[in-house]
Amino acid sequence: MPFTRNPQNPILTPDPLNSWEALNVFNPGVVFHKGLFHMVYRAQGLDYVSRIGYAVSEDGVYFNRLRNPVLSPQGMEEARGVEDPRVTFLADEGRWIMSYTAYSDQGITPMLAQSSNLISWERIGSLVQGEDNKDHVLFPRKIGGKYISFHRRPPSIGYAISEDLHQWELRGPILGPRSGSWDCNRVGAGGVPIETEEGWLVIYHAYDQDHVYRLSACLLDLEKPWRVVHRPNGFFMEPTEIWEQRGDVPNVVFSCANPVVQGTIYLYYAGADRMIGLATAELVDLIQYVKEG
Repeated sequence: MPFTRNPQNPILTPDPLNSWEALNVFNPGVVFHKGLFHMVYRAQGLDYVSRIGYAVSEDGVYFNRLRNPVLSPQGMEEARGVEDPRVTFLADEGRWIMSYTAYSDQGITPMLAQSSNLISWERIGSLVQGEDNKDHVLFPRKIGGKYISFHRRPPSIGYAISEDLHQWELRGPILGPRSGSWDCNRVGAGGVPIETEEGWLVIYHAYDQDHVYRLSACLLDLEKPWRVVHRPNGFFMEPTEIWEQRGDVPNVVFSCANPVVQGTIYLYYAGADRMIGLATAELVDLIQYVKEG
């Protein structure tokens, strides 16, 4: 398999001295910018309300974190938490877009926020209202003059288009479950799509009838990202470490981040919804894996 787990795993664990992140830290979005790895991560305290924290690292392994969240629940729509941040840099606009999920007693809502510094965030609005939809992540550039985002209407990955990040037209699906396979139940997008000469490289998660989460990847057409070019039959990561098998939700590897630094993919992922790990692979090796799988 193309990815190798970092020997320091897990690289980020709950902080029992900080109440809002004392129980779980997981599902981080990570970007590499101006020589530093910037992480925004989901955290829960004993109240089980999710907040989003911030940490920074020079090497991508050892992180220093702020003591307070950078995004906390606001209003009834987010009453039970803000979850699963994925962060896209829009280089031509000089701003960061966070895709996150709002959670309340009324359900879940895919939300967007923006920032110029990765610490102070301003809410933009929602992708859609009134339906079970999440796992949304914005592409790093416009395609055909429009913003493109993944989303998930169960059980498949779909896409959405927008002129302004406020009003969205939802389409799809693109990628769905396959009967009798490791991804037979639901599939959802991972981190920001990676633009390559071979197409958009997309890492995604899926789970089967036993609710075991695994990770794989596919290639999508560069100008028509709703068209799948290559999708291997297998997966490249499943829960094998004890901390990936036992936690708040057992048998889960789940990624929201895959920045590429000097040709190496840094795959940040959560194990069992409790801690954060890192695995790396060469970009060319993962592309080859996808094309040959």
